[in-house]
Amino acid sequence: MSTRSSAADRVACVGGVAVHEGRLLVVRRAHEPGRGLWSVPGGRVEAGETLAEACVRELREETGLDVVAGDVVGRLERPSPSGATYVIDDLACTVVGGALVAGDDADDARWVTRAQLEAMPLTPDLLETLDGWGALTDLR
Repeated sequence: MSTRSSAADRVACVGGVAVHEGRLLVVRRAHEPGRGLWSVPGGRVEAGETLAEACVRELREETGLDVVAGDVVGRLERPSPSGATYVIDDLACTVVGGALVAGDDADDARWVTRAQLEAMPLTPDLLETLDGWGALTDLR
């Protein structure tokens, strides 16, 4: 019996890593997985979307901000509650408009400093992963 997962068991997702004026954009997850924990905004890639399009949409839905999605800063895989695997590409993002307000799958959204981030209940390995990718070098 094979234990390899099929493509159907893998769910494409994105996260947006936006650092502005030394602060990281984070949201508190309103739903599982990670309900009540802070993370970068993001979610599933919809059929026909590019990673960048999905990232722009997800950040608008979760934070009210308009962004330009740049390069992929890293990829990680996480188990989903259904037993599938979330394949998450985190993209660097630049905010170009909008007003910060939590929405959709987030119940809070804010810009945080490094010290604030370190004191928050975060999704597993968030800080270590972003640090390992060099994505937080501009964070104060």
